[in-house]
Amino acid sequence: MVNIFMKILIPAMLLSFSTGAFAGESIKLLYRISIYADNKGGALKQPEGVACNDTSLLVIADTGRDRLLRFTFQDGALKGGDEIAVPQLAAPLRVQVNARGDIFVLDGKQRRIVKLNAGGAFVGYLAPEGLPAPVSLIPRNFRVDADGTAYILDIFSMRVLIVDSSGRYRRHIELPEGYETFSDLAVDAQGTVYVLDSSTATIFFASKDAKEFSPFTKSLSEYLTFPSNLFIDDKGVFFVTDQNAGRLAILGKDGSFQGHPLNAGWKEGLLRFPSQLCVNSSGEVFIADRDNSRVQIFSAIR
Repeated sequence: MVNIFMKILIPAMLLSFSTGAFAGESIKLLYRISIYADNKGGALKQPEGVACNDTSLLVIADTGRDRLLRFTFQDGALKGGDEIAVPQLAAPLRVQVNARGDIFVLDGKQRRIVKLNAGGAFVGYLAPEGLPAPVSLIPRNFRVDADGTAYILDIFSMRVLIVDSSGRYRRHIELPEGYETFSDLAVDAQGTVYVLDSSTATIFFASKDAKEFSPFTKSLSEYLTFPSNLFIDDKGVFFVTDQNAGRLAILGKDGSFQGHPLNAGWKEGLLRFPSQLCVNSSGEVFIADRDNSRVQIFSAIR
């Protein structure tokens, strides 16, 4: 049944790509699998979101079909493909999962963050309470960390909102002035918050408890056309999808550009308008390959 919803190319080593060296090592991305459909053969349509955790869970935001798909990927085996569709969710853009398997989804039509339990049932909305003015918000993206703290990139008030697991306001960080196209944020294990400005291809950071952002990189426009998604793995390496150029970029721990392990195209292992990505502790990389209507899985070999 597995071959109904995925394709496997062998040998994978023929489709590997390497980055430049950093910290005395290099990374190769080995193509593993592409997911094109659910477990009943229903095709994906322009998926923009993908989330994973360290217990094999994989959730896809199948944006064009107003649904989520839940898989497991462990020891190279892909299983599942069950559909999650609730009336409170349309055009899912970004998805996050916590350690318990609860699912958080950015609804692309309502611009609200929807909360589902591990079984896929609707629980409610992540609606921050006790915000200082302005109380209105438009979430562009968000992250949920291990203890349930949510970091919301609010492009209405131009700030990152930090709320606890129940949605109560803790604090906020104003976004840098003079930039208008912040598209994503990431949080590392030390609680440092990073935000990505797409038009200038610049990353800013705010250490834990900092009140403002500072430049982390200079403009990376020499290497990135319009980066849209940012992920930091458990070793501090930055993975960045460049949606307009159809590429994946790797940045070192210091933000230095290391290479493009994946480039644009239609074939397996290539990308067209890549969107959200995630990397688990096993070094498996999951990328929502929107305009190829698939999610691709790679292994990061160091």
